[in-house]
Amino acid sequence: MLNVLSSALATFVRPGTGISVEPATRKPEKMLELYDMEGCPFCRITREALTELDLDAVIYPCPKNGKRFRPKVIEMGGKAQFPYLVDPNTGKQMYESVDTVAYLYETYGERPVPFKWRAEALQKIGSSLASALRPGQGLRLAESTLPDKLLELYSFESSPFARLVREKLTELEIPYILRNAGRTSWRDWVPPGVRASLDIDSEPELANRQALQERAGKIAIPYLIDPNTGTELFESAEIIEYLEQTYGV
Repeated sequence: MLNVLSSALATFVRPGTGISVEPATRKPEKMLELYDMEGCPFCRITREALTELDLDAVIYPCPKNGKRFRPKVIEMGGKAQFPYLVDPNTGKQMYESVDTVAYLYETYGERPVPFKWRAEALQKIGSSLASALRPGQGLRLAESTLPDKLLELYSFESSPFARLVREKLTELEIPYILRNAGRTSWRDWVPPGVRASLDIDSEPELANRQALQERAGKIAIPYLIDPNTGTELFESAEIIEYLEQTYGV
């Protein structure tokens, strides 16, 4: 419960960020690639923008002392600094979260960067405070075996429950496809249990939410798909237990 509470507090100090979506006007043909650490405050800023633009990405976790993907970042960019975005559609590779946010809005949003993202110092302070509420989480390396196929995670950045799963995936150095499923209408803000009890049709507008409802019968975040074992799970605690038992060493 303390773990969930601190994650909820991390969401509280970033109000309205990484949750509401105004989709990009065009989507990349090839999946964006993001090398990051879940607990890194600068990486969070980039992931928040991905949620708000409804852009998916392959996440390559790079925890401290990680050996799987950190060397590749050094090879590509010359230093172990995060986040590091790779766009195979344009050939663009870049560090710096604020620059990355601007690039995503200009390239795929095809609109000016929202005013809130121009307040660089305030964004970094707010994101650093959110990380301070989760000291060490999503940063530390835990030994694991590497899956053959990429896992998929339906998530949105500010979800306190999805955050717990993303932290575990980072610590285990398990790459995954991040399927962003932010909110666009009032129905999306109603908890799944309440929607069901009141017989409210979710009527999702975003493709990922539509796909999740069709696949799982409801929309709840997080949702993990592991094509290596055929396992599909809701509920952060169950997902974390599954990851530890299946891939943890």
